[in-house]
Formats: sequence, structure tokens, C-alpha cells
Amino acid sequence: MSDRQSQRELLDRYHEIARLAGALAHEIKNPLSTIRLNMELLAEDFAEPQTPKERRTLNKVKMVQQECDRLQMILDDFLRFTRADRLSLRPAGLNEEVRRVLQFLAPRAKEAGVEMIEYLTGDIPSVLLDPDAFQSALLNLLINALQAMPNGGQLVVRTFPSPDGVTVDLIDSGCGMSEETIERAFEAFFTTKQGGTGLGLPTARKIIEAHGGSLRIQSEPGKGTQVSITLPTPPRLSADLEQRQDEAPAA
Repeated sequence: MSDRQSQRELLDRYHEIARLAGALAHEIKNPLSTIRLNMELLAEDFAEPQTPKERRTLNKVKMVQQECDRLQMILDDFLRFTRADRLSLRPAGLNEEVRRVLQFLAPRAKEAGVEMIEYLTGDIPSVLLDPDAFQSALLNLLINALQAMPNGGQLVVRTFPSPDGVTVDLIDSGCGMSEETIERAFEAFFTTKQGGTGLGLPTARKIIEAHGGSLRIQSEPGKGTQVSITLPTPPRLSADLEQRQDEAPAA
């Protein structure tokens, strides 16, 4: 058997496992919804406990509700992860998509005492994007940056042309990450946050890579973090840009 055939079989096996895992998550959601509904009804029945036994029962019901909510969050994040590479690409302006996410996040940043600073380079080439998926990935990364600055700080967002296409840098003045954390940051279910699912960064990277791009992290404890998203410029759009540059009058 050739190496190419072996790789194809491994890839087919991976896709089959991923499909089965997604189907299993869907199947779990239905009984989970039934459990959550019945826990809500039980909580209503014991809403005004009269005896120590009823109070203990209510506490147990609330504990089960919390675990159901956490399981629901994990399932939702997992399903988003399994679907992250299903994109509908179209030409789009990167700056416009970045601005939409920043405007949406602005109230939350203000409440957290974080100053957002934009350096969006004008006239950068268009890229092929699935706007919803890209905005979801970018929002996840920006929320991570805000959470890394619990006492406020600065978040710089800049865009610029790069040798591989166009790049978005997210630079925060937060707590930073150790080398060990950076090495494991994209592992599914690895998290340093209490209550986190560990699927946010893996999903964001999967979305960016499905666009043909890359996601890199530079960080140091106590010195903040820089996340860089690089997206390729489509060949035709790149050729158009080069033609406009060639036709531009010499200075």
C-alpha cells in the first residue's frame, strides 16, 4: 500500500470518527433537554422549602441543573467545533468585518475598563471570507483578550498587508501565558479557565485554517499576548492588486 493510500485511509477514518462524534453529540442533546426540563419542574416544586429535607433536595436539584447547563455548553461548543470547516466563502473587506466585531464588543470592553485601539490599514486587498464564521472566531479571540485583563488595560487591533496575504493582530496588555500553556492552547478540551470548555481556541484556529489562513500566538507571563491571524489573498485579487501597483504613476 502506498503512502498516499495510507494517508487517504487515515483521513477517511478521521472524517468518519468526526461524523460519528457529531452525531453522538446531537443524540445526547435530546435526553439532556428532557433532564433539564424536569429539573426546572422539580425546582419549582421545591421553590419554597419548608423543612431541612426539602432544602437539601432543592440544593441537589440546583447542583444537577448546573451540571446540565455545563454539559449543554460543552455540547454546543463541540458541535461548533465539528462544523467549523463548513464555510461559504465570498470576497469581503477584512477591515469592515473587523469593525463589525469591535463595535459589537465595545460595550463589554468599556464595562471591563479595556481601551480598544484600532490601527486598520486602508486599501488592503479583499479576502475570501465566510463572514459569520470569521466573526465568530474573531469574537472568541477578542473575548479571550478581555478576560486576560480583569483589571482593565489596552487592546490593540491592527490590520496590514503581509507576505502571505493580510494579517490581523490582536495585542492585549493582560496577564500573558506561559510556554507550556501556549504549546497546549489549541488542544481540544484544554483550558486554564474555570468553567471553560477548552474548545474556543481550537475552533477559532479550525475556522481560520479552513479559510486557508493561519493563527499564531506570542505571549509571556505578565507582558500580554499577541494573536496574529493571517489570511491569504486570492490569486485573482492578488493579481489585480499587483496590476494596479504597476499601473500607478511613479512618484
